[in-house]
Amino acid sequence: MSGSLRENVGKKDAKALRRDAKVPCVMYGKGEQKIFALPLTQFDRIIFNPEPCFVEIDLGGTKYRAMLKDIEYHPVTEIVYHADFYELSDDKAVVMSIPVHTTGTSKGVMKGGKLAYKQRRLNVKALPANMPSEILLDITNLDVAQRIKVQDINCESYEILNPKSSEVVVVNSTRAAATATEEAAE
Repeated sequence: MSGSLRENVGKKDAKALRRDAKVPCVMYGKGEQKIFALPLTQFDRIIFNPEPCFVEIDLGGTKYRAMLKDIEYHPVTEIVYHADFYELSDDKAVVMSIPVHTTGTSKGVMKGGKLAYKQRRLNVKALPANMPSEILLDITNLDVAQRIKVQDINCESYEILNPKSSEVVVVNSTRAAATATEEAAE
């Protein structure tokens, strides 16, 4: 993303930027904060991306690695009104919401159970270099009424901040699974 530093700060300047299809932004984290503007069209690839992402912002020839921390929208038109970025440091951990995906076919689903996501995203704390793009769970060994909790997830290079006892995925029992179990017992 390429932006320009702002000399003037205030309502008049912000309104003029918005008329020119630019978004007033601020970046904080390392050192003093930087006040700048980015073209509105550059926000599409950040906002509409379900995966967590880090961006590189070029301000007057100097490049900064950052992440989108907060965004404000116009209340009527829903156009990006203001954005806050957090400048990344290689030795300081950050917190992001990471999507959960599953791999494999569950034994419980093959018996007629239904896989349910209790949490589609988990809050992860990690160094920027160790931040995963997704949390991949193998559900091959899950049977009916079995679940994967946060404490069951193997995470060596990052920390999951959600409560350890909270469920992530579960295979719920259905009528088809109950009748299949009864027939197998007879």
